Amino acid sequence: MKTFQLKNITIPAIALGTWSWGNGANGGDAVFGNNLTAKDLKPVFDAAMDAGLNLWDTAAVYGMGASETILGQFIRGRNDVLISTKFTPRGEQTDEAVEEFLAGSLQRLERDHADVYWIHNPKDVQRWTSKLIPLMKSGKVKYAGVSNHNLEEIKLAADILAQEGLQLSAVQNHYSLLYRSSEEAGIIEYCNANDLIFFSYMVLEQGALTGKYDTKHPFKAGTRRGDAFDEKVLAELEDLIEVMREISLRHHVEPAEIAIAWAIAKGTVPIIGVTKPSHIASAVSAMDVQLSDAEIEELERSAKSTGVEIRGAWEKSMI
Repeated sequence: MKTFQLKNITIPAIALGTWSWGNGANGGDAVFGNNLTAKDLKPVFDAAMDAGLNLWDTAAVYGMGASETILGQFIRGRNDVLISTKFTPRGEQTDEAVEEFLAGSLQRLERDHADVYWIHNPKDVQRWTSKLIPLMKSGKVKYAGVSNHNLEEIKLAADILAQEGLQLSAVQNHYSLLYRSSEEAGIIEYCNANDLIFFSYMVLEQGALTGKYDTKHPFKAGTRRGDAFDEKVLAELEDLIEVMREISLRHHVEPAEIAIAWAIAKGTVPIIGVTKPSHIASAVSAMDVQLSDAEIEELERSAKSTGVEIRGAWEKSMI
């Protein structure tokens, strides 16, 4: 199985996302239109662990604790699981907010530390990055990361930690065939040059790049992804999906695996949302795909020609 080195721990080439696990604000029902319980998701967790995919990405704000709570039930008593979770700066918060967020996350996850702990957005980089320092020194946070930060903000966060003899270890940004601003802004190049792992999220654009949705099979109306990828956008993606399908046939996989394999080929660790055991099988297949340079160029050219770029309400341009 393909792996990456995150400082002194080995991680799989794919991390597994739990944004759609559980309901509530920012949860699976509101964003994706599903209604998944721990009973639904336990087979997914078991399949992943059996496959060696043991890095799980969650956040306190996913279902306002629901995602972490479900994951915590599954990992109880296990020492072979790596946990990535997040502090989300928002509104008026006290200086103790990071410590309090982490304490809540660890309680729900039934853990005494986070393997990777992220500052989820770049609101007041100086203030919130510095709050990671005591948590890292105490061992409650093994590795620090920043998410949705631009290059200047990443460098600032790295410098704040370096002044205390600590390191920034990872960056997590939206990155897909349709959204390559972190590449265009030099962020991925900076990560490669400075021993930072770049985690790419929304690689499948919430399912739009799986080949399973089109104008005849649209997303559920009234959901966040259904509003973003409406029938007009799905129509604009048809040529790209066809190219992905042609390449997938050459490699004996599905179109989704091509989008994932592309992200790995670009030197990133994709975070793939998983809600079915078949998603685990798909991730495993994607790691075995070796795209040629010509195929990568064809995918990127076709993606650019769609003119589609969907940015979340929480995102800003990286350039």
